[in-house]
Amino acid sequence: MKKLQLAFPLGAIIISILVLFSCSKINESTTLGEGLIPPIDNIYTFDTVLDVQVFNDTFSILNDSATYTSGSHHYLGMVSNDPIFGKTDARMYLQLKPSYFPFSFSGKPDSLHIDSVVLVLEYVDTYGDSVIPQQINVYEVAQSSNFHYDTIYTRQKGYRIRDNDIQYAGLLGSRTVQPMLLNDSVKVFQDTTVNQLRIRLDDNFGARLLSYDSTSGSMGAYKNDSAFNIRFKGFALESASGNSLVGINLNGTNTKLAVYYRDDNGDAPIAKWDTLVTYFNFTSLSASAQYVNRDYSGTAVELAAGQTAPADIAYIQNTPGTYARIKIPGLAGLNNRIVHRAELIMEQVYDISDSLFTAPTGLFLDAYDPAVSKYRTIPYDFQIDYTSAPNFSALGVYHFWKKDLFGNPIREWRFNISRYVQNVVNDTEPVYDLRVHSPYSVVDLYRVGRVGNPSSNYNISINSTAAKGRVRLHGGGDSSNPQRMRLRVVYSKL
Repeated sequence: MKKLQLAFPLGAIIISILVLFSCSKINESTTLGEGLIPPIDNIYTFDTVLDVQVFNDTFSILNDSATYTSGSHHYLGMVSNDPIFGKTDARMYLQLKPSYFPFSFSGKPDSLHIDSVVLVLEYVDTYGDSVIPQQINVYEVAQSSNFHYDTIYTRQKGYRIRDNDIQYAGLLGSRTVQPMLLNDSVKVFQDTTVNQLRIRLDDNFGARLLSYDSTSGSMGAYKNDSAFNIRFKGFALESASGNSLVGINLNGTNTKLAVYYRDDNGDAPIAKWDTLVTYFNFTSLSASAQYVNRDYSGTAVELAAGQTAPADIAYIQNTPGTYARIKIPGLAGLNNRIVHRAELIMEQVYDISDSLFTAPTGLFLDAYDPAVSKYRTIPYDFQIDYTSAPNFSALGVYHFWKKDLFGNPIREWRFNISRYVQNVVNDTEPVYDLRVHSPYSVVDLYRVGRVGNPSSNYNISINSTAAKGRVRLHGGGDSSNPQRMRLRVVYSKL
């Protein structure tokens, strides 16, 4: 960055040294966060609070092309009654197949008889109301769908979360479950465990899988992966009722298709039949997709989105969701000073529904650069170590717990933008409009060092999953509200 064009008298240098080395943590009802900063004595060190303006909006396919891969938990379900953020429809698609090719069932093909076939999914968690029953329907992905692991979408970047272009039909099975019971123990033939969502499918579908084993020649269904995909493309799952999203681990040992069958050994009576089970799994050749649709009709989110007047509340929802633009009018007017700490403070607006529909794990702050019409990471304060993770904790991506004015537990975020603000003060960095959001991942411009250095696109993963997580934050419209969104600057005069 450019050096300050200032002459430092000896006294000022001594004062600055004293300030920097007589350090302790500052309290603004709670500690500012990590790092040692000088105590405010209003002689050498001061603080000021700058008001902010907040403007809500929703992401669309035009500004959110987030994709999903099998390594993240998929969510299935329907939120039919979030009193603030409306409705969510989450569907998932997956392929389960033999772990190796060529494959065959145990026994002679003409002696095998289907007993049952069960889709088993590894349950992870529930987001929303786990008491209300959820009806889950399982369909077969249509052969006309471009759904397989080696498509450009799946292999390189995954299917987009907003896309719903996978065709499916033919109901294979349905089950109504109470999500709160999915972590109970399950005892079935050769499979006793917990955290299983089990959906029995049509026996005719199971018989079809068995019959493929008797197919011979170059088009045998179990000869190789391509041949299997021609006969069966995969499963599509959606919910017809409920008020929650159920998390599923595709790569877990409990995610499988269990085919229970009997081998008559070519003999009668039935008493000599053997009962067997074969599992199809989610393999390295399996495709997956996550679709999530939001419906804000009639909600406060819909009313707030796109308004030109500053808002008192910011509505933030995980991908595919919402965001808030932030303007700090007073930032450009800060005169030359040493900035010890500059934190953009955001506090949650408590609501009883927050216990069901919890906040995201992380929020992210970036900046809109009008010169290139793109968002970039916060200059100087967001840093990437290419041997490890970005400095999320130091930036303030994760929350602290505190209580609001009424004693309710709330989350608070404190984004450390000290170096950026110092460069604004030094006139070496422009004042940007900021954006707070809760993405699954985001592609931002990233620049090392000062303005003029080259920038490059960087894909940043913020939250481990999409679909779940939403929060309301106090906006900056009411200057009398002590919990309002604000920029607090701790500084020394020059």
